[in-house]
This record gives sequence, C-alpha cells and structure tokens, in this order.
Amino acid sequence: MLMGEPVPSDAKFIGRDESGEKIFRYRIGDYRALYKIKDHEKVILITKIDKRPRVYD
Repeated sequence: MLMGEPVPSDAKFIGRDESGEKIFRYRIGDYRALYKIKDHEKVILITKIDKRPRVYD
C-alpha cells in the first residue's frame, strides 16, 4: 500500500527526526505504524509497529 502512495490521505505527519526526515503514522486497526520517507534514496523505512499506547515510547 505505501509503495504506491507513500503518504495516503489517512496517514498523519508527526514530525521530523534528528536528520530532518519526515516521520508519519499510519493506523492499522488497533495498531500504529511509524515510518520515515527517505526521499533521496526512494525508501520507506518502517521504524515501529505496535498498539497505540506503546508505539510512541
């Protein structure tokens, strides 16, 4: 899904990391996936998948 559309309409921008890369959150039922888009490398890096209360730790 993210391959065809890296930032779907229901993804939320949550900030930037220390290197300036954009971090997004994508909801999958009770789970949240946090991912970064590395534009210069054309890579989507999924950094964490967990239930909502724990994903932001």
